[in-house]
Amino acid sequence: MSSLTFYTTAGCHLCENAASLLSQLKTNRAVNIVEVDIAIDEDLVERYGTRIPVVRRNDNLRELGWPFTLEQLESFVQHEDIFL
Repeated sequence: MSSLTFYTTAGCHLCENAASLLSQLKTNRAVNIVEVDIAIDEDLVERYGTRIPVVRRNDNLRELGWPFTLEQLESFVQHEDIFL
């Protein structure tokens, strides 16, 4: 099972769009998604504040930043060698 971290925050409409895609992804494949609100950590705000939504693979720590499609998200989860 793939494991992802989804960096987001309240009031982020792009994050809502990404969350919808992640929900669709979960219907197509076994994936564990941990949602992290960057507002809880100053370092996360500094790192992701202007980049969210961001999805990180927990096995290789690669990140997929917005904008992305469902197809790009599926490819990101499936392939180890993708850089987006």
